[in-house]
This record gives sequence, structure tokens and C-alpha cells, in this order.
Amino acid sequence: MSAEKIYRSGEQVPKTGLYSVSPYQHRMPHDGVLRHGELFPACNRCGERVAFRLSASTTTVSDDQDFVSNAA
Repeated sequence: MSAEKIYRSGEQVPKTGLYSVSPYQHRMPHDGVLRHGELFPACNRCGERVAFRLSASTTTVSDDQDFVSNAA
């Protein structure tokens, strides 16, 4: 059994997807979409004391090969 990877503010987002966002003490966990290559953000209230867990990976339509425009 492997543990879920926990990501922290300032780390690079490894996969585009829906992440469970768990701020420190002031708000219940909630979901947010983050894109590959972005940095996990800090919280305006608890700073870097927030944890992120990948719930479901996905792609954005703009990254989908069927929707990328071809340079002509």
C-alpha cells in the first residue's frame, strides 16, 4: 500500500488535475484545478501551511491534441 503524495506550496505541479486543497485550520478541505508546471500556491491566510493531494488527473481542452491549432 502506497501513501498519497502530499504537495506543498512552492513545489511544481506535476500533473494537470483536480487537487484536494487543505488549508491549515481556517477552512475545510476543498477542490481546485491546477495545471502542470504551475507552482502550488501559498494561502493568503495560512501561508505555506497548506497541503495539496491529487484527486484526479486530467488535461485541459487547450492541451488536447484534437483542439490544438496547427501552425500553417
